[in-house]
Amino acid sequence: MNLQIRAKEITLTEDTKRHIAAAIEAFRKYSLDITRTNCVVSAEKKGVDVEFTIHVAHAEPIVINQHNDDLHTAIDLAVERATKALRRLHDKVTDHKNVSLKDLETVDV
Repeated sequence: MNLQIRAKEITLTEDTKRHIAAAIEAFRKYSLDITRTNCVVSAEKKGVDVEFTIHVAHAEPIVINQHNDDLHTAIDLAVERATKALRRLHDKVTDHKNVSLKDLETVDV
């Protein structure tokens, strides 16, 4: 999984970068084929915006935007929302009642 962290109009400390990387490593527990994750942290007039774009193979990218006054709070809230979205996608993929299009067999008529 590739991780790209970008900062706009704000400087990120190594501690903050490690915090983001550790939070994103926790996404591996859902056993989804996450190809890359982009994190954009930008300063606004009132607070900080954090955006996660998580690219999962065979699914639409998951985009999470979070705004807050505190940087670490914004990161934590964005990670919680991303975790919820990934958990729902995992449940959808592993549901025994649903059959994916890849698993369907062709029938000769």
